[in-house]
Amino acid sequence: MALLVLLPVLALIEIAAQGSGDLWPHLIENVLPVALQQTLLLLLGVGVLTTLMAVPCAWLVATCRFPGRAALDWALLLPLAVPSYIVAYSYLDVLHPLGPVQSALRFLLGISSPRGLRLPDLRSIGGCIFVLSVVLYPYVYLSARASFLVQSAAALEVARTLGAGRLRTFLRIAIPLARPAIVAGVTLALLETLGDIGASEFLGMRTLTVSIYTTWVNRSNLPGAAQIALVMLLLVLVIILGERAARRSRRFVATGSTRPQAPTQLTGLAAWGACLFCVLPVLLGFAVPLAHLTLAAAQRIEFSGISLDILKEARNSALLATAGMLVTVSLGLVVAVAQRVDRSRITGAFVRLAGLGYAIPGTVLAIGLLTPMAAFDNLLDGFARQLAGVSTGLLISGSGGALILAYGIRFLTIPASGVEAGYAKLSPHLDMAARSLGCTRGAMVRQVHLPLLRTALATAALIVFVDGMKELPATLLLRPLGFETLATHIYAEAARSTYEDGALAALVIVLVGLIPVILLARLSRSAAEGAIRPSNSSKSGV
Repeated sequence: MALLVLLPVLALIEIAAQGSGDLWPHLIENVLPVALQQTLLLLLGVGVLTTLMAVPCAWLVATCRFPGRAALDWALLLPLAVPSYIVAYSYLDVLHPLGPVQSALRFLLGISSPRGLRLPDLRSIGGCIFVLSVVLYPYVYLSARASFLVQSAAALEVARTLGAGRLRTFLRIAIPLARPAIVAGVTLALLETLGDIGASEFLGMRTLTVSIYTTWVNRSNLPGAAQIALVMLLLVLVIILGERAARRSRRFVATGSTRPQAPTQLTGLAAWGACLFCVLPVLLGFAVPLAHLTLAAAQRIEFSGISLDILKEARNSALLATAGMLVTVSLGLVVAVAQRVDRSRITGAFVRLAGLGYAIPGTVLAIGLLTPMAAFDNLLDGFARQLAGVSTGLLISGSGGALILAYGIRFLTIPASGVEAGYAKLSPHLDMAARSLGCTRGAMVRQVHLPLLRTALATAALIVFVDGMKELPATLLLRPLGFETLATHIYAEAARSTYEDGALAALVIVLVGLIPVILLARLSRSAAEGAIRPSNSSKSGV
């Protein structure tokens, strides 16, 4: 599995080494400086804004009682169901000079001409930061909330008895204790930002991801695209190493009681202020795009009905997502089982390498897979010609198999991490008992492990399925000729500036994505509450 993940990276180096001819000086002078600048500004802005949105919400939901807290606990995760490119298309309509927001403001202020009041253009670096932040903040919220839920009340109560107010306790005690979890969540948001192509291109950004796509597709220069992709991989490596360093320097071990803090009851303005603060991200990241998509889809259905093409694209998306889910969950199970039954250092190193696929942006992965797939197809065709005198042609390249392979590499870490978390709840004594009763390792996995891992496997399968339904960069570049999915249909409509025609396809993706997001919210709360449940053991850990 580790070699499968590393294969596109090695192929990318080989493609880039071919040189891009006269294009490379142009890339260095005109493309890379702008792409790097906009990418770094986007990463900085998204990192800051997602933290400012998510961490206070996580603290309020985890430690306070106020109106709507129970619903907001899971509702704050709903933006995960909406792909960033769909939010970008929605807000461009909502914030258009003739759209509902600016029209309402002009009406309230008594301004008749659209030129009399113009909000800042969404097609800007600030607009892109806003769109990506309202979609990606749940990554930070999820990890921060889990950390706040398991923090021991002892340290917080000592701070309060020494005269620290709630705000100072939050800033000086709670946030430093939760910093490793916050850094992990921000890192996931940054990796998603780095790999985004739909929202960034649509909002006029020339990021590294967009530059890779335009260099390959518009300029037909694969080595040049590979060279930009290597620069992007270096940036990914910097983000990952920075996250590891930040988490390594902060380790906390609980000693003594790990009693969680009791939620504080907020009253009056404080209660309603907390409610409003937590509602705002849900409105911006989920409710507004969903309302716009529902209205636009209803108008299109009323005007022209439901096109058969939409049904075909929905079927294509579901088939690809299902096949990718089966392959990815199977590979992830292999990785997690290997780590369970063989705890050697070399196995652990390979497991960590196998999990790096999620950090490889879809565009980079697509370019890196071209050479290995072509080499495999040529090798298989040569064997078929020698043995049977027939040509197999291109079996993987330009087929659905290429996309399924890309999904497997890209999303491998989701089931691997999910099953590993499920294994963490299974005592090693179960394995010892099974082996002492004569079970082989294979029989132990089938008869003992798999029945106990059903929930973890089902959760991972749902998440991978939805990620496959809304995945855009790799699908856009590796799909078979004439093969359209819901995501590529939305992208094509946006490219033609008729993105309202893709509203129904976007609505389908959002509704499908709601199921695993709600399930994830329930499971994350259950896991956090299970972690703080009193135990008879005298030992306690983080």
